[in-house]
Order: sequence, then structure tokens, then C-alpha cells
Amino acid sequence: MTVAGLETIGATLVIGAAGFMGRFIAEASLDSGRPTFVLVRDGPISPSKSLVIKSLQDKGAMLVQGVLKEKECMAKILREKEIEVVISVVGGATILDQIPLVHAIKAVPTVKRFLASEFGHDVDRANPVEPGLTMYLEKRAVRRAIEEAAIPYTHICCNSIASWPYYDNTHPSEAAPPIDRFQIYGDGTVKAYFVSGYDIGRLTMKAINDPRTLNKIVHFRPSCNYLNMNELAALWQDKIGRTLPRVTVTEDHLLAIAAEMCIPRSIVASFTHDIFIKGCQVDFDIEGHNEVEILDLYPDETYQTVDECFQEFAVKMNQGEETQSNEKTKMEILPIQALMVNQ
Repeated sequence: MTVAGLETIGATLVIGAAGFMGRFIAEASLDSGRPTFVLVRDGPISPSKSLVIKSLQDKGAMLVQGVLKEKECMAKILREKEIEVVISVVGGATILDQIPLVHAIKAVPTVKRFLASEFGHDVDRANPVEPGLTMYLEKRAVRRAIEEAAIPYTHICCNSIASWPYYDNTHPSEAAPPIDRFQIYGDGTVKAYFVSGYDIGRLTMKAINDPRTLNKIVHFRPSCNYLNMNELAALWQDKIGRTLPRVTVTEDHLLAIAAEMCIPRSIVASFTHDIFIKGCQVDFDIEGHNEVEILDLYPDETYQTVDECFQEFAVKMNQGEETQSNEKTKMEILPIQALMVNQ
């Protein structure tokens, strides 16, 4: 059945819901009113992930135990829970575990859409140096498996997260807003696209209902968040009311960090180089028959701007400083990165 040109989608299974991006996706699925199942593995998980899972449960998520790389296990879950949409948001170490999942989906013809763990760059176009390249080669292998199995898919290429990606060569969930200096990669003029986690989640849910995104790559390129590092630095300085020293991180320095093969630091450095030196997000046009721009699909949608994100970070940072001062204690305040993850 279709409503206003959109398909009606039933139960959704989110894999990797406790991760940085996975939580946004799972919460968006719940907010959309879909029956939402979250895959969890048997055994202990970290306290931070336990809190995320508990939060999702409180919002209505239903937990289901299973092992991603076990085809029969996953096929059984898909059948018994009558899953129509499968969304994978797993991390780098488990990218290839999605291939057995592809075969499980193939065996359960009621699944209407599969979203593999993309949620970044177009991996068939971007070519970071190692060790980031290995991750992209694995994502390409998953794409080829999907194509070979001929299962219905949508690839979400949302580019950069509107938080503090790549600062200090650290994952967004672990990076705090800069208060003493601002790193500029290269000359700081290469632009990139930034999208808030909330917008990625809600527009992903909209896209999986849309027949126009079936078997397509969906690119997120909001013009309001098309910025370079110099512009990001200026925005942040305006929010905190002071000028920070700008420290240049050269291409050679990024390549040296990547070559250290220290995970995850070297992976982040390789992606940073690809984005802010090589311009991997902006060095191609969207014109293939199998790709579409989210702005063309939904021209009336608005996006949380980087300026608005920075304002939220500044307010929370100030609140944290006030709390630290008022408590008169040696205990450290909640790290700002934890607050960012909850945006």
C-alpha cells in the first residue's frame, strides 16, 4: 500500500543500535512509529552501551538476541519477527559480518529493504590511504554481495557528522569542542558537508519509505552546511566569544599518523586526509542512474545547521563549567563528548 507516494513499511530491525550513529537511527525509527527491534548479542556489553540499550527499551524498542554473522540465526529472526526493513549500523571490525546477513535476507523474501552500514562517504568513489582504505574495500565487498544477491537496498551516504569529526584524529563520540586551539587541515579551504545525527536518522526513515530510493545511493549534501575548516573555526570562535590559535596540520603529518597503523587514530587520520586534503566529498557530481540527492527528493526539508549545533555545544560546555565551579569538588564533570553523543 502507498500513502502520498510512499510505501507503508512494517517492522524494522536495527543492528548496531548502541553505537554512535546507531542510536540516532534506532531513535528515529521509534519516533516514526515503526515497530523497532534491536539486535543484541548474548553476553556482557559495556556499561555505556547498556545505558543506550536501556534508553531505547524505555522508548519502546524490542530486544532480540542473535549473532550477525550466523545466517540461519538471522534468517530465523527475520521470519519470526516479520521484519520488513533491516538497518545495519555496525562498526569497522564487523563490516564483513554483514555478508551472511545479506544471504539471510535473500532467504526471507518478505524483507522489503536493506540498509547496509554505510552512513558516510560513497565508498565506491572515495579512496583514502590505509588503514581507512581497508574498511572501504570491505564496504565495497558488502555492496557487491548485495548486488549479486539482488536484494532490495538503499545506501545512505550522509558525509560528515555535524559534531566534532576528525578533531585531534579522534572519533566524534570521543572528541570535545576545542577550547585552547583549533586544528586546520592543510590550508583549511577544502569544503565538506555536515549533517546532524538527528537529521540523518529522520531522513533515513523517510528514505526507506520512498520507492524513489529503492536500489539507490542517497547522498546528503545540505548547502546550509557546506563548510571548510576555516569557516568552522570562525563559527566556533563566535560561539565562545574568543579567538583561538589556529594550528596547521599538514598533509604530511596526517599521512604520517595514518602510516603508524594505530587504530583508531590512524583510520581517522586517513579519512581526515581524504576529506580535507583530497576533497572526497566534493570531487564528483551526482548524476548516475542509481543515485539521488536527498535535497531533490525532499526540497522543503530543513536541516539543523552547524551554527545551531555549535550553539548547543557552547551552552552545554558553559553549563558544565558552572556545575564544576558550584560543586566545589575535585570530581570531574561529565565529558562534553558524552553530551554530544546524546544530541
